[in-house]
Amino acid sequence: MDEQWSFVGNKANPRWLSYAWEPRYQKVIAHVFGRRTKVTLNRLIALIKPYKLRFYCTDDWHSCSTELSEDNHVVSKQFTQSIERNNLALRTRIKRLNRKTICFSRSEELHDKVIGEFISRMWYQPV
Repeated sequence: MDEQWSFVGNKANPRWLSYAWEPRYQKVIAHVFGRRTKVTLNRLIALIKPYKLRFYCTDDWHSCSTELSEDNHVVSKQFTQSIERNNLALRTRIKRLNRKTICFSRSEELHDKVIGEFISRMWYQPV
């Protein structure tokens, strides 16, 4: 699981895209938008519960350590290379996710719909 920062309107209004990545198939299996809080993390965890995953690889974010059990939570950079590569691809293809850009959303609803539709077309819908 990883998250990616962007903003709506101005940088004082951050918006986080949190998503679960399946490394064997190179696919996003679930995503949510929101602030970087436990509430957003719990929404993502609820979406990936049906997959019955054996372990979760995350960065050293405090909320992940408190919300995921120690038995199946791995805090390491060892398994995150493909998800970080995917973050770069998303920033390249969706200018709203770029760190320094003039392309930004003016409403959270539009921001979530544009990025969510891109993710849906790339990973959820069969070709």
